[in-house]
Amino acid sequence: MDRWHNKVAVVTGASSGIGEAIVKDLVENGLQVVGLARRLERVEDIRKKLSPTKQGNLTALLCDVSDLQSVNKVFDEIITRFGGIDILVNNAGCMKQGQLVDMNIQDIQQVLQTNVMGVVYCTQRAFKSMKERNFPGHVVLINSIAGHGFKALPHTPESNIYGPSKFAITAITEIYRQEFKGLETKIKVTSISPGAVDTEILPQNVKHLIGETMLKAEDISSGVLYAISAPPHVQIHEMIIKPLGEMF
Repeated sequence: MDRWHNKVAVVTGASSGIGEAIVKDLVENGLQVVGLARRLERVEDIRKKLSPTKQGNLTALLCDVSDLQSVNKVFDEIITRFGGIDILVNNAGCMKQGQLVDMNIQDIQQVLQTNVMGVVYCTQRAFKSMKERNFPGHVVLINSIAGHGFKALPHTPESNIYGPSKFAITAITEIYRQEFKGLETKIKVTSISPGAVDTEILPQNVKHLIGETMLKAEDISSGVLYAISAPPHVQIHEMIIKPLGEMF
């Protein structure tokens, strides 16, 4: 991790769960971290939990990744203040309960805008910064086991467009790998696909069904640290992290 000391990492969806854990770990490992979230006050609360000597290494900025104007505004500010982006962790995600056959179309669109287009918006800006500076950065996509096919729960499923949105991230990861290589950069890309994680995004009925067979947010953050700490010639392309005995 020494080569990342004082480098700039941008984490989307930084206000809770996996995003919060990633922010804490990156700060404690010596990076300058920009936490993007709609709930800005919660990122500020995270700062207060950091060790006093590290609190200045976290910057909280307001951003809705599903809104291109919001993304461009905040990335312009990051580049002005910090000079560039060295690591991007696309963590922001959205899940809506309901069945694809009849649920509100706006809810479906919101999932796609956040889970797919939000990744595209943020990655374009981060990649541009890395390439312009000829910096061998790293793009991390927090995917899901749902992006690799999974067994349906023992009732009519209500995951609707969430699974397909994560299937898209699995495909996008490979597209980025080929493009980063084809454009003659040393930028890495890693997809990390957790199984069930005990966070706010997981519906209570699912938590009740699977019981204690869940990962912690810190387990996924450890995966991020492992991926970015790999030697320069090693790219962790895909990482699947499941709790032992998971039913999916």
